[in-house]
Amino acid sequence: MKTALEWKKYYSSPEFRNNYIYNGNDLGVSCTDSGTSFKLWSPSADSVTLNLYQDGSSGKAFFRVPLKREKEGVWQWSTAERLHGVYYDFVLEIEGETVRSADPWARACGLNGQRSMAVNLKLTDPEGWELDRAPEKTREQIIYELHIKEFSWDASGGFPEKYRGKYKAFTCTDTTLNNDGIHPTGIRYLKDLGVTHIQIMPAYDYGSVDEAGKDTEFNWGYDPVNYNVPEGSYSTDPEHGEVRIREMKEMIQSLHSQGFRVIMDVVYNHTYSLDSWFQRTAPWYFYRVFDDGRISNGSACGNDVASEREMCAKYILESVLYWTEEYHIDGFRFDLMGLLDVDLMNRIRRALDDRYGKCEKILFGEPWAAAETAMEGNAVPALKKNIDLLDENIGMFSDDTRDAVKGSALKIKRPGFINGASGKEEDIIQSVRAWTGTGVKAPSQIITYVSAHDNQTLWDKLTETMPGADERERMRLNRMAAALYMTCQGTLFFLSGEEFARTKNGMEDSYNAPITLNRLDWEQAWKNRSLVDYYRGLIALRSQLPGLCDKSANASERIRDVKRADSLISFAVDNHSETEYNRWDCLKIIYNGSRSARSVMVGSGAWEILCSGEDSWMWKKHIPAEKGMLIEPRSVLVLGRTADRGERTEKVWA
Repeated sequence: MKTALEWKKYYSSPEFRNNYIYNGNDLGVSCTDSGTSFKLWSPSADSVTLNLYQDGSSGKAFFRVPLKREKEGVWQWSTAERLHGVYYDFVLEIEGETVRSADPWARACGLNGQRSMAVNLKLTDPEGWELDRAPEKTREQIIYELHIKEFSWDASGGFPEKYRGKYKAFTCTDTTLNNDGIHPTGIRYLKDLGVTHIQIMPAYDYGSVDEAGKDTEFNWGYDPVNYNVPEGSYSTDPEHGEVRIREMKEMIQSLHSQGFRVIMDVVYNHTYSLDSWFQRTAPWYFYRVFDDGRISNGSACGNDVASEREMCAKYILESVLYWTEEYHIDGFRFDLMGLLDVDLMNRIRRALDDRYGKCEKILFGEPWAAAETAMEGNAVPALKKNIDLLDENIGMFSDDTRDAVKGSALKIKRPGFINGASGKEEDIIQSVRAWTGTGVKAPSQIITYVSAHDNQTLWDKLTETMPGADERERMRLNRMAAALYMTCQGTLFFLSGEEFARTKNGMEDSYNAPITLNRLDWEQAWKNRSLVDYYRGLIALRSQLPGLCDKSANASERIRDVKRADSLISFAVDNHSETEYNRWDCLKIIYNGSRSARSVMVGSGAWEILCSGEDSWMWKKHIPAEKGMLIEPRSVLVLGRTADRGERTEKVWA
């Protein structure tokens, strides 16, 4: 068989591109009441045989049939039989070698994804699925990152034992701490917290957990095997392919009914291994290779998917649209988006807008890669440095904001503005403006955050950088971090449990650590309820601050009167709304990163305290601000000037 470099040259040739790019949208299996059709794209195969099985992981094929070669590299076989629930794979002959492969386009599979399954998707819909709708968009989108297993695994959450760690846990909407009937957990807790979007960590079929193994097995799931199939370890019955589909739909249906939109974390930049269904059916087409024959490994996972190639881009685009159409997914977070190309990301944005309405689906990702990648031709990677080439409604995680606030995520002992670093004032001001003017077109391109599943939790980072500080001081810093990033422009995002001082005992990346370390500790959520309430107040206040929620290209112009001193920053925000009366027409926000209280002067007008370092609910209490205010050490102070309904907007800054 050809070498990787020889395949690369072949796929780049006019002969290949002119003859083997398939434009249809029917690859995989179509299984309906009218019959079943199989289509596989394998342009270099000399023959393809379809094998049918009664079981998804064992037993011999009960039927074999050769597929017919059609145009553009497609192989096909059809029958009038309804083969819903029947499992299948292929045997291919490619350049003298015999290869067995499941279907890269499969939408259902058996145990551990080793055999694909024909599925009539209508038969997997839960009751009322046709009526399922996402809740209406709110003024602000606040994203909460969750792992399906972490969410409900701990017994203190009060979930039924058979549903713990499963999709079905999300259908339990009235759980309480140790079933005490008093302290909400799970869905009730999230509703009380006030977040609007639940971002589910990888939920497609991945390879790093044995679906037949113990329930204690754990992995984050950034190891794709079958991109268009739900992961089986989260289902109550992974051996039957239709169950995981129905239960994932039930999870989404429940979240929608409880007022949340659902974001899917997707990993189109690499596969679990090079020995994938892509590789077995179209050797080296879906992967990047350097011109000297080296395998591209910008993912640090052993391979990079070649998103710039026509059929690969087609696959990714169709996969995204499949999840939105079949599973009603409301948005996507792209892992290592910097390994995908700008053109593909913009195509995805346009396709979602065309189908569902402008910005109805949220789209963002990590604007980096682990190392150099062998992107071909004139393709441009979707890295942070190329943000100006991306649609203004494709977001990027701002590691600059993250590191300015709490310190470097990669250098764990290095502090940020809140925990003692000097010279961070300018980065904090840039963070407030969502970095517009630095290549960023608008705050819509920035995901503002300080913690995610990667690296240390916020609490562990504060512990690492504040040796000797007691828990009370770390709580103060946690509140300051939250109040700081939640008073920046951009779209807000945080890791589940950040709001109750979640810890992983200092571990940086817990991707395969025991579930006992990774699980959400619902007892801690109630132990640290005062911190949770501080987050609740900030989230509730944020939606009333159009000056910070503004995602338009000129939103940064709302940030005015910026003043900087050593570890002290203050600025004003034009908080008017074009469409509705707002309680405060102007905000004054002060960040005190020093260890001592500092005095600040408040402008003329009727000002009131909205948030202090201790209380984020002061906006409910109508407490007037004094002309000279004292801001506590290491805290954030937010003031609002009461709007005069008769004033013209132009007078806000008089």
